[in-house]
Amino acid sequence: MNKLGNYITGNWITGDGQGQILYNAVTGDPIYTATTQGLDFKSVTDYARLFGNPALRKMTFHARGNMLKALALHLRNHLDKFYAISYQTGATKADSWVDIEGGIGNLFANASLRRKFPDEVFCIDGESHNFGKNNTFMGTHILTPKEGVAIHINAFNFPVWGMLEKIAVNLLAGMPCIVKPATVTSYLTEAVVKEIIASKILPEGALQLICGSAGDLLNHVTAQDVVTFTGSASTGLLLKSNPFILKENVPFNMEADSLNCIVLGDDVTPDMTEWDIFIKEIRKEMTLKAGQRCTGIRRIFVPQNKLEDIQIALAKALSQTVIGNPLNATVRMGSLAGNTQRNEVKEQVQKLLASSQIIYGSMDSVEVVEADANKGAFFSPILLMNQNPFAAKEAHEIEAFGPVSTLMPYSTTDEVIELSKLGKGSLVSTIVTANYKTAKQYVVGAASHHGRILVLNNECAKENTGHGSPLPLLVHGGPGRAGGGEEMGGIRGVKHYLQRTAIQGSPTTITEITNVYQPNAIGKKTDKHPFKKYFEELQIGEQIITDKRVITSEDIDKFADLSGDHFYAHIKTTDFTGTMFEQQVAHGYFIMSIAAGLFVDSYEKNPVLLNYGIDELRFTKPVYPGAEVYIRFTCKEKLPNDKRVVEKPEDFKRGDDIDKGIVKWLVEFLDETDEITGVATILTMVAKKL
Repeated sequence: MNKLGNYITGNWITGDGQGQILYNAVTGDPIYTATTQGLDFKSVTDYARLFGNPALRKMTFHARGNMLKALALHLRNHLDKFYAISYQTGATKADSWVDIEGGIGNLFANASLRRKFPDEVFCIDGESHNFGKNNTFMGTHILTPKEGVAIHINAFNFPVWGMLEKIAVNLLAGMPCIVKPATVTSYLTEAVVKEIIASKILPEGALQLICGSAGDLLNHVTAQDVVTFTGSASTGLLLKSNPFILKENVPFNMEADSLNCIVLGDDVTPDMTEWDIFIKEIRKEMTLKAGQRCTGIRRIFVPQNKLEDIQIALAKALSQTVIGNPLNATVRMGSLAGNTQRNEVKEQVQKLLASSQIIYGSMDSVEVVEADANKGAFFSPILLMNQNPFAAKEAHEIEAFGPVSTLMPYSTTDEVIELSKLGKGSLVSTIVTANYKTAKQYVVGAASHHGRILVLNNECAKENTGHGSPLPLLVHGGPGRAGGGEEMGGIRGVKHYLQRTAIQGSPTTITEITNVYQPNAIGKKTDKHPFKKYFEELQIGEQIITDKRVITSEDIDKFADLSGDHFYAHIKTTDFTGTMFEQQVAHGYFIMSIAAGLFVDSYEKNPVLLNYGIDELRFTKPVYPGAEVYIRFTCKEKLPNDKRVVEKPEDFKRGDDIDKGIVKWLVEFLDETDEITGVATILTMVAKKL
């Protein structure tokens, strides 16, 4: 048997001794051993902080994002190898797709988030605040990468996705990581890490792997580190209580297995599309990954008067599931990850039987295809019935981490909301209903106890990603029993690895620190119109003050006729008694158009390729006929814009071959009193110098 390697301190190292034997979940044959005996875990954490952290911190968000994209593209070239190994974990092709390609999808999704950040090693967080009457003192917040290491302790059910969903976020944030997968399926994680290291895409020290026991790893954490855990609530509590984590106040993000539920709305009847959606969703969630999912459906709530019909429909659907060797194309459910997991599921089902009864499946036998049910870790889908869900609490407290769910009745929507909360905090809940009022009532009522709620109906049936599928740009986590943590979640997820710091000073000082122009900062004069400069030539704070233009009543009338906007305030014959205006007022969009005419230099072709849009447009003071308006136009922020990757010539679009960036400009509209009448941020696409 091969011994798995640990990638630490820049080398592949095998631990001492034989270690734990790992088995093929389908055949029961021993295939690998894993051990971390003899490893110096302090040197592992020190190495990440000494090498990985500085290298990542020097990279900008855009460089880190492109690094993730390159890594995802590289891993896609090795899918066949990963799938072949994944089958040994008991996963079917569909299971493996979620794990492997879903994990790689996380890299792509987080790579795309770079566009939400500046091309800097840090970013501004939230709005800035002016604290002085004379506009000379202000404050804002910045986010910088922590100077430690992220330690990820993952579950056995998703050896690839579980790793990639987490490292994508910490790497984008600028922190290195140490990955400790669950030992039983760590051989698949090792295969992926080998390809990552071989690619040389990540800087040295950015990723380390431990296959086996974590030993005293958590005894070497510091206040700059972050620890994440995915697994059972009991193990999570044990790790979270580590004295070194408590002493150093180390952020601990836990995503624990929870008793997630699905609800059939009382409006749904057997003749509706939603009825079939409900049955298919439960079957899928019970059998995908053989039910070994932290988001799996453990509790099924159905109106009392539909309980029998649902029981019959579910039993029929489950009976059509072919179980066996994942290499057989007809198989739809493979084995559990190992015999240890199978024994644990049996023990938990036995506890559930104290208040429930089996209405489908068997604890002791299962029919399989091209496999030995005894040697492999196969287990029959088990559907239980609990007739008294308020009185018998086992179904709300005990989780069998396999293809096991409990069917329970409810009477009213308010009642099912309370039943959903008996799980004491869940990762996800789904309600299947065609009634919008029922959907709103359930979502608002149950949200406090759930990290995510999916509302399923025929409108989203084809495109929805399903009850059990967390999405990289949405929060994955939940309160209470579910761990109280948040993984992923787009920008929210990245912020877990960043330190928020308030900075205070003059607007000009803060502008120079953040490289984002702050209102009231001193502008930089330029002899050359900014629109004649290439992206690289523009400086933050470059500013022009335009000539003035007198606004006339005739201007306003013409704009009203041209635009068709004859709102009463723009008509000079209006009686303005009781309104907010003294007389005819200029359209805000007219002033915006005038602004463009004042600041745009359009007499010859220049590096500005196009107007990309307008953000944060506000009209703060009425502009009446006779007013003299002028514009203060300032370069606010610059963002790279990567060339679009075109794989087919027919997909090429005009401009795809141009190197360019996005420039944000602060546009301030002022009148003859030098008061601001409006503000906006316009975006232009600007060519880079060849």
